[in-house]
Amino acid sequence: MAIVNITSFCRDCFATEQTGGRRCRHCGSPRLVSHPEASTLSIAHLDCDAFYASIEKRDRPELADRPVIIGGGRRGVVSTACYIARIRGVRSAMPMFKALKLCPDAVLLRPEMEKYASVGRSVRALMGEITPLVEPLSIDEAFLDLSGTEALHREPSSLTLAKLAKRIENELGITVSIGLSHNKFLAKIASDLDKPRGFSVIGRKETTAFLAQHPISLIWGVGKAMEEKLARDGLSRIAQLQTMEENELMKRYGDTGRRLFRLSRGIDERPVNPRGEAKSISAETTFNTDISSLDALTPILRDLAETVAARLKKTDLAAATIVLKLKTADFSIRTRNRKLADPTRLADRIFAVGRALLEKEADGTRFRLIGIGCADFSAAIRADPADLVDPGAAKRAKAEAALDSLRGKFGKEAIETGITFGRLEKRRRQPSDAEISRQPPE
Repeated sequence: MAIVNITSFCRDCFATEQTGGRRCRHCGSPRLVSHPEASTLSIAHLDCDAFYASIEKRDRPELADRPVIIGGGRRGVVSTACYIARIRGVRSAMPMFKALKLCPDAVLLRPEMEKYASVGRSVRALMGEITPLVEPLSIDEAFLDLSGTEALHREPSSLTLAKLAKRIENELGITVSIGLSHNKFLAKIASDLDKPRGFSVIGRKETTAFLAQHPISLIWGVGKAMEEKLARDGLSRIAQLQTMEENELMKRYGDTGRRLFRLSRGIDERPVNPRGEAKSISAETTFNTDISSLDALTPILRDLAETVAARLKKTDLAAATIVLKLKTADFSIRTRNRKLADPTRLADRIFAVGRALLEKEADGTRFRLIGIGCADFSAAIRADPADLVDPGAAKRAKAEAALDSLRGKFGKEAIETGITFGRLEKRRRQPSDAEISRQPPE
């Protein structure tokens, strides 16, 4: 069966051949998609709208018209905020006291990660029904490649995606925004253009002109430091990069110059990888009161190391780099890392490295947050080989395995190590925020 070429359709009733006007000629909806390449593009980025807050509003209808902030108390940071709160200036990762100053009437809720993860899995399952090529980036977003699925669904990919968004809304009670283009870089940009409940398309023919009108910060990998460096060189707009040769950019900025050259022209050949390989696994916590004492920080660090190790074991991964994160009382962030000789998945090794890094930082500075994470992953089978230098390592690994088994039966809180026993002042801390990140680092 030949697939009909369409350039416009309604996102509510899915009627095609919309000609002129701002509303659907069948149902009157203003939610129309109109693009000359709507039938020829197949790489998409799906992003749930204000994910945590949307789930809470779904479960608590009385909050529908209220500003909602999800986060960890007045001393914590904002995990996410609904769009009502965002209009008032609240943003993710903003210190909670600043968010509440901007939006004092907000309803503040603690995150329920298990509930959010369950909904995230449901969204992913629905994505998997339309294409096997789904690359998760986090709990609430993913890339999709619908190449070759048109014959299966008997319609262009754009229409299949619109139906997916509608189904997620109807069945799960949350909304999503979709970006559609010819590669991942542009699809990700497109999904942010019309939030919430957006559906935006960036076609091949318009790519260069579209990018030219934006600042260089739009390009993946250009963080604040790189943006400032480029600005010092007189470069602030993507249009300027488009006039420069690749060799010139590489001479100035090395491999980053190559990426700037390619992405400024919309060139991105990365495939959608259904494995969605993790870039980092971490856990962190914000204190109710600042802590400077190494003795007080140590049991907290141990507790976080156990959380990270549990994530590694659950995902059958081992990590070769350990990262310590600290946030000072004045909100400055310190990150320290150490490369291991062999990858690990043991809380004992993660904690030992983290504590060695912490000892150098615990100089009386008051900290409001501590976190530990890991990166540089490999298969679990490569983890923690026998150590002839430290014969006690094997015994500690065996003891940790026994501890894991008991916690699997009775829960993490049922058993504590000697380091944390009686010393973990949970009343002083916000809940630990553990995450697996699949975002490429800046």
